[in-house]
Amino acid sequence: MPRTVARTALLSALLAAAPLASAAPAQAPLTTVAERSGFLKTGRYDEVLALCAAYAERYADAVRCIDFGVTPEGRPMKALVATRSGASSPAQAKAQGLPVTLIQGGIHSGEIDGKDAGFLALRQLLDGQAAKGALDKQVLVFVPVFNIDGHERFGRWNRPNQRGPEEMGWRTTAQNYNLNRDYLKADSAEMQAMLKLIEAWDPLVYVDLHVTDGAKFEHDVSIQVEPVHAGDAPLRQAGLALRDGVIARLAKQGSLPLSFYPSFVEADNPASGFEDGVPPPRFSHGYFFLRNRLGMLVETHSWKDYPTRVGITRNTIVDVLELVARDGAGWRRQADAADRRAEALAGETVALDYKTGDAVRTVDFRGYAYTRTPSDVSGALMTRYDETKPDVWKLPLKYDIQPARSVTAPRGGYLVPAAHAAWVGARLDRHGVSYRRLDHALSQAAVAAFRADKAAFAAQSVEGHQRATLDGEWKAETQDLAAGALFVPIAQPKARVVMSMLEPQAPDSLASWGEFNNAFERKEYMEDYVAEEVAREMLGRDPQLKAEFERKLREEPEFAKSPQARLEFFYRRHSAWDARYNLYPVLRTEHVPH
Repeated sequence: MPRTVARTALLSALLAAAPLASAAPAQAPLTTVAERSGFLKTGRYDEVLALCAAYAERYADAVRCIDFGVTPEGRPMKALVATRSGASSPAQAKAQGLPVTLIQGGIHSGEIDGKDAGFLALRQLLDGQAAKGALDKQVLVFVPVFNIDGHERFGRWNRPNQRGPEEMGWRTTAQNYNLNRDYLKADSAEMQAMLKLIEAWDPLVYVDLHVTDGAKFEHDVSIQVEPVHAGDAPLRQAGLALRDGVIARLAKQGSLPLSFYPSFVEADNPASGFEDGVPPPRFSHGYFFLRNRLGMLVETHSWKDYPTRVGITRNTIVDVLELVARDGAGWRRQADAADRRAEALAGETVALDYKTGDAVRTVDFRGYAYTRTPSDVSGALMTRYDETKPDVWKLPLKYDIQPARSVTAPRGGYLVPAAHAAWVGARLDRHGVSYRRLDHALSQAAVAAFRADKAAFAAQSVEGHQRATLDGEWKAETQDLAAGALFVPIAQPKARVVMSMLEPQAPDSLASWGEFNNAFERKEYMEDYVAEEVAREMLGRDPQLKAEFERKLREEPEFAKSPQARLEFFYRRHSAWDARYNLYPVLRTEHVPH
């Protein structure tokens, strides 16, 4: 189908779906500002509040309007729970073995397609105009806007790289958090509320609705799902089936869907091609596979107009719900089996991060004719696209995704010393991770400790954190732990969440986000004149130490010419040295403490 014909048909279908304005007052159309404007505008958050209540009233047998949190600026966070199964609570859904699908819009509130598409799709589902019977076999939890305070930072140019709507919200929250960097660290009030909603409903499928940035081309949507390349291996078949099933349906509906995010390897250079990958768990679809659930990232293309994008998003929502209605019961059983496998990860090799190798395949990518010429403004090469001239670009796609860092899961779990138990416990609670507090001290416990050979702190903050990169390894030690320490067992369904939080070299661990930086700051020193005296004393009574010192002077020129390095050689071997400096304050244990 030609692209212009497809867009026209899509817009016609959207407008035709809106009930007539002359409907009886008792059945006033539950339409959005977007529909009534021909998808040129989007409404403010008061519309979400009104529609949430109106849907619950109109479809009282199928819809509940619930609050699941409050934003920092005091706005209620709303979700619509929709099902024809009669299971209107998490307990009822679990008792009936129903899959739950959680679909959220507006995590980046300038990318607001999901809100308007979601209300449209839900009304059509409830009125029997789409996916008939889909709500009989699942529970839909629809969050129209996640970043609500950002949504109300309304303006015409909040998304300069996007066509429509006329005005839209802002990317970040009122506290300037990017919520799609916050899933694992969960700093924001909004994310903490969302995680409570997730923990309550335990969605099998989590769909995160976005709009891309980037170049101009014909492809109109990308669908990425994990687990496909990562996580529990058998569960990847369910993730692949969900991803490919949605892509196939969208293609039949006139879209040009992609299975990778269309961001060039080199910014603004189409010839550099693309790189597929697995996101870290700061992102939605990098987080849910750690919970043994299916996470989908939907990215409509920013340079398609708003009616087109809303239509494609609406189609995606309906397609997901149809697939979950058909296959969700089986996928749920697979997810439950993945939970049991996660409980048995002790001693197994677990990937913490992923990388894409240099192997490439050529893809036919639907772009436009373009030129790259020097700019008289910036002085850089500038790319100009001619949207009147479709062109097929033959581009490299890096596709070989492999683990970048793997570790062996401890056979027992992790021990968090009492000094850090309160705040680490609170972080674990946000994700529903199981742990217990030890009511007695452990003396000379056999553990593995991670001591950093090098700790590098980022020069610039990210999300309000000074990130840290730690070099080092786990080694066997004995440690005393005071009563009140936490034991976090590896034998639990969220074992991968535990490892992603507590392994110090995991990309979004507490340590990587700088939460333990204090442990890697040197706080005590030996004055040089004292060190001089200590060095002479140690040299006089320890021949082996003297031989080692003299060898370093001979063989290591940098050491030999550094007065501080020479004095620290002795200080580090003296009992005054801080044994906790560069010690990561979480331990691994091969045993379950009693």
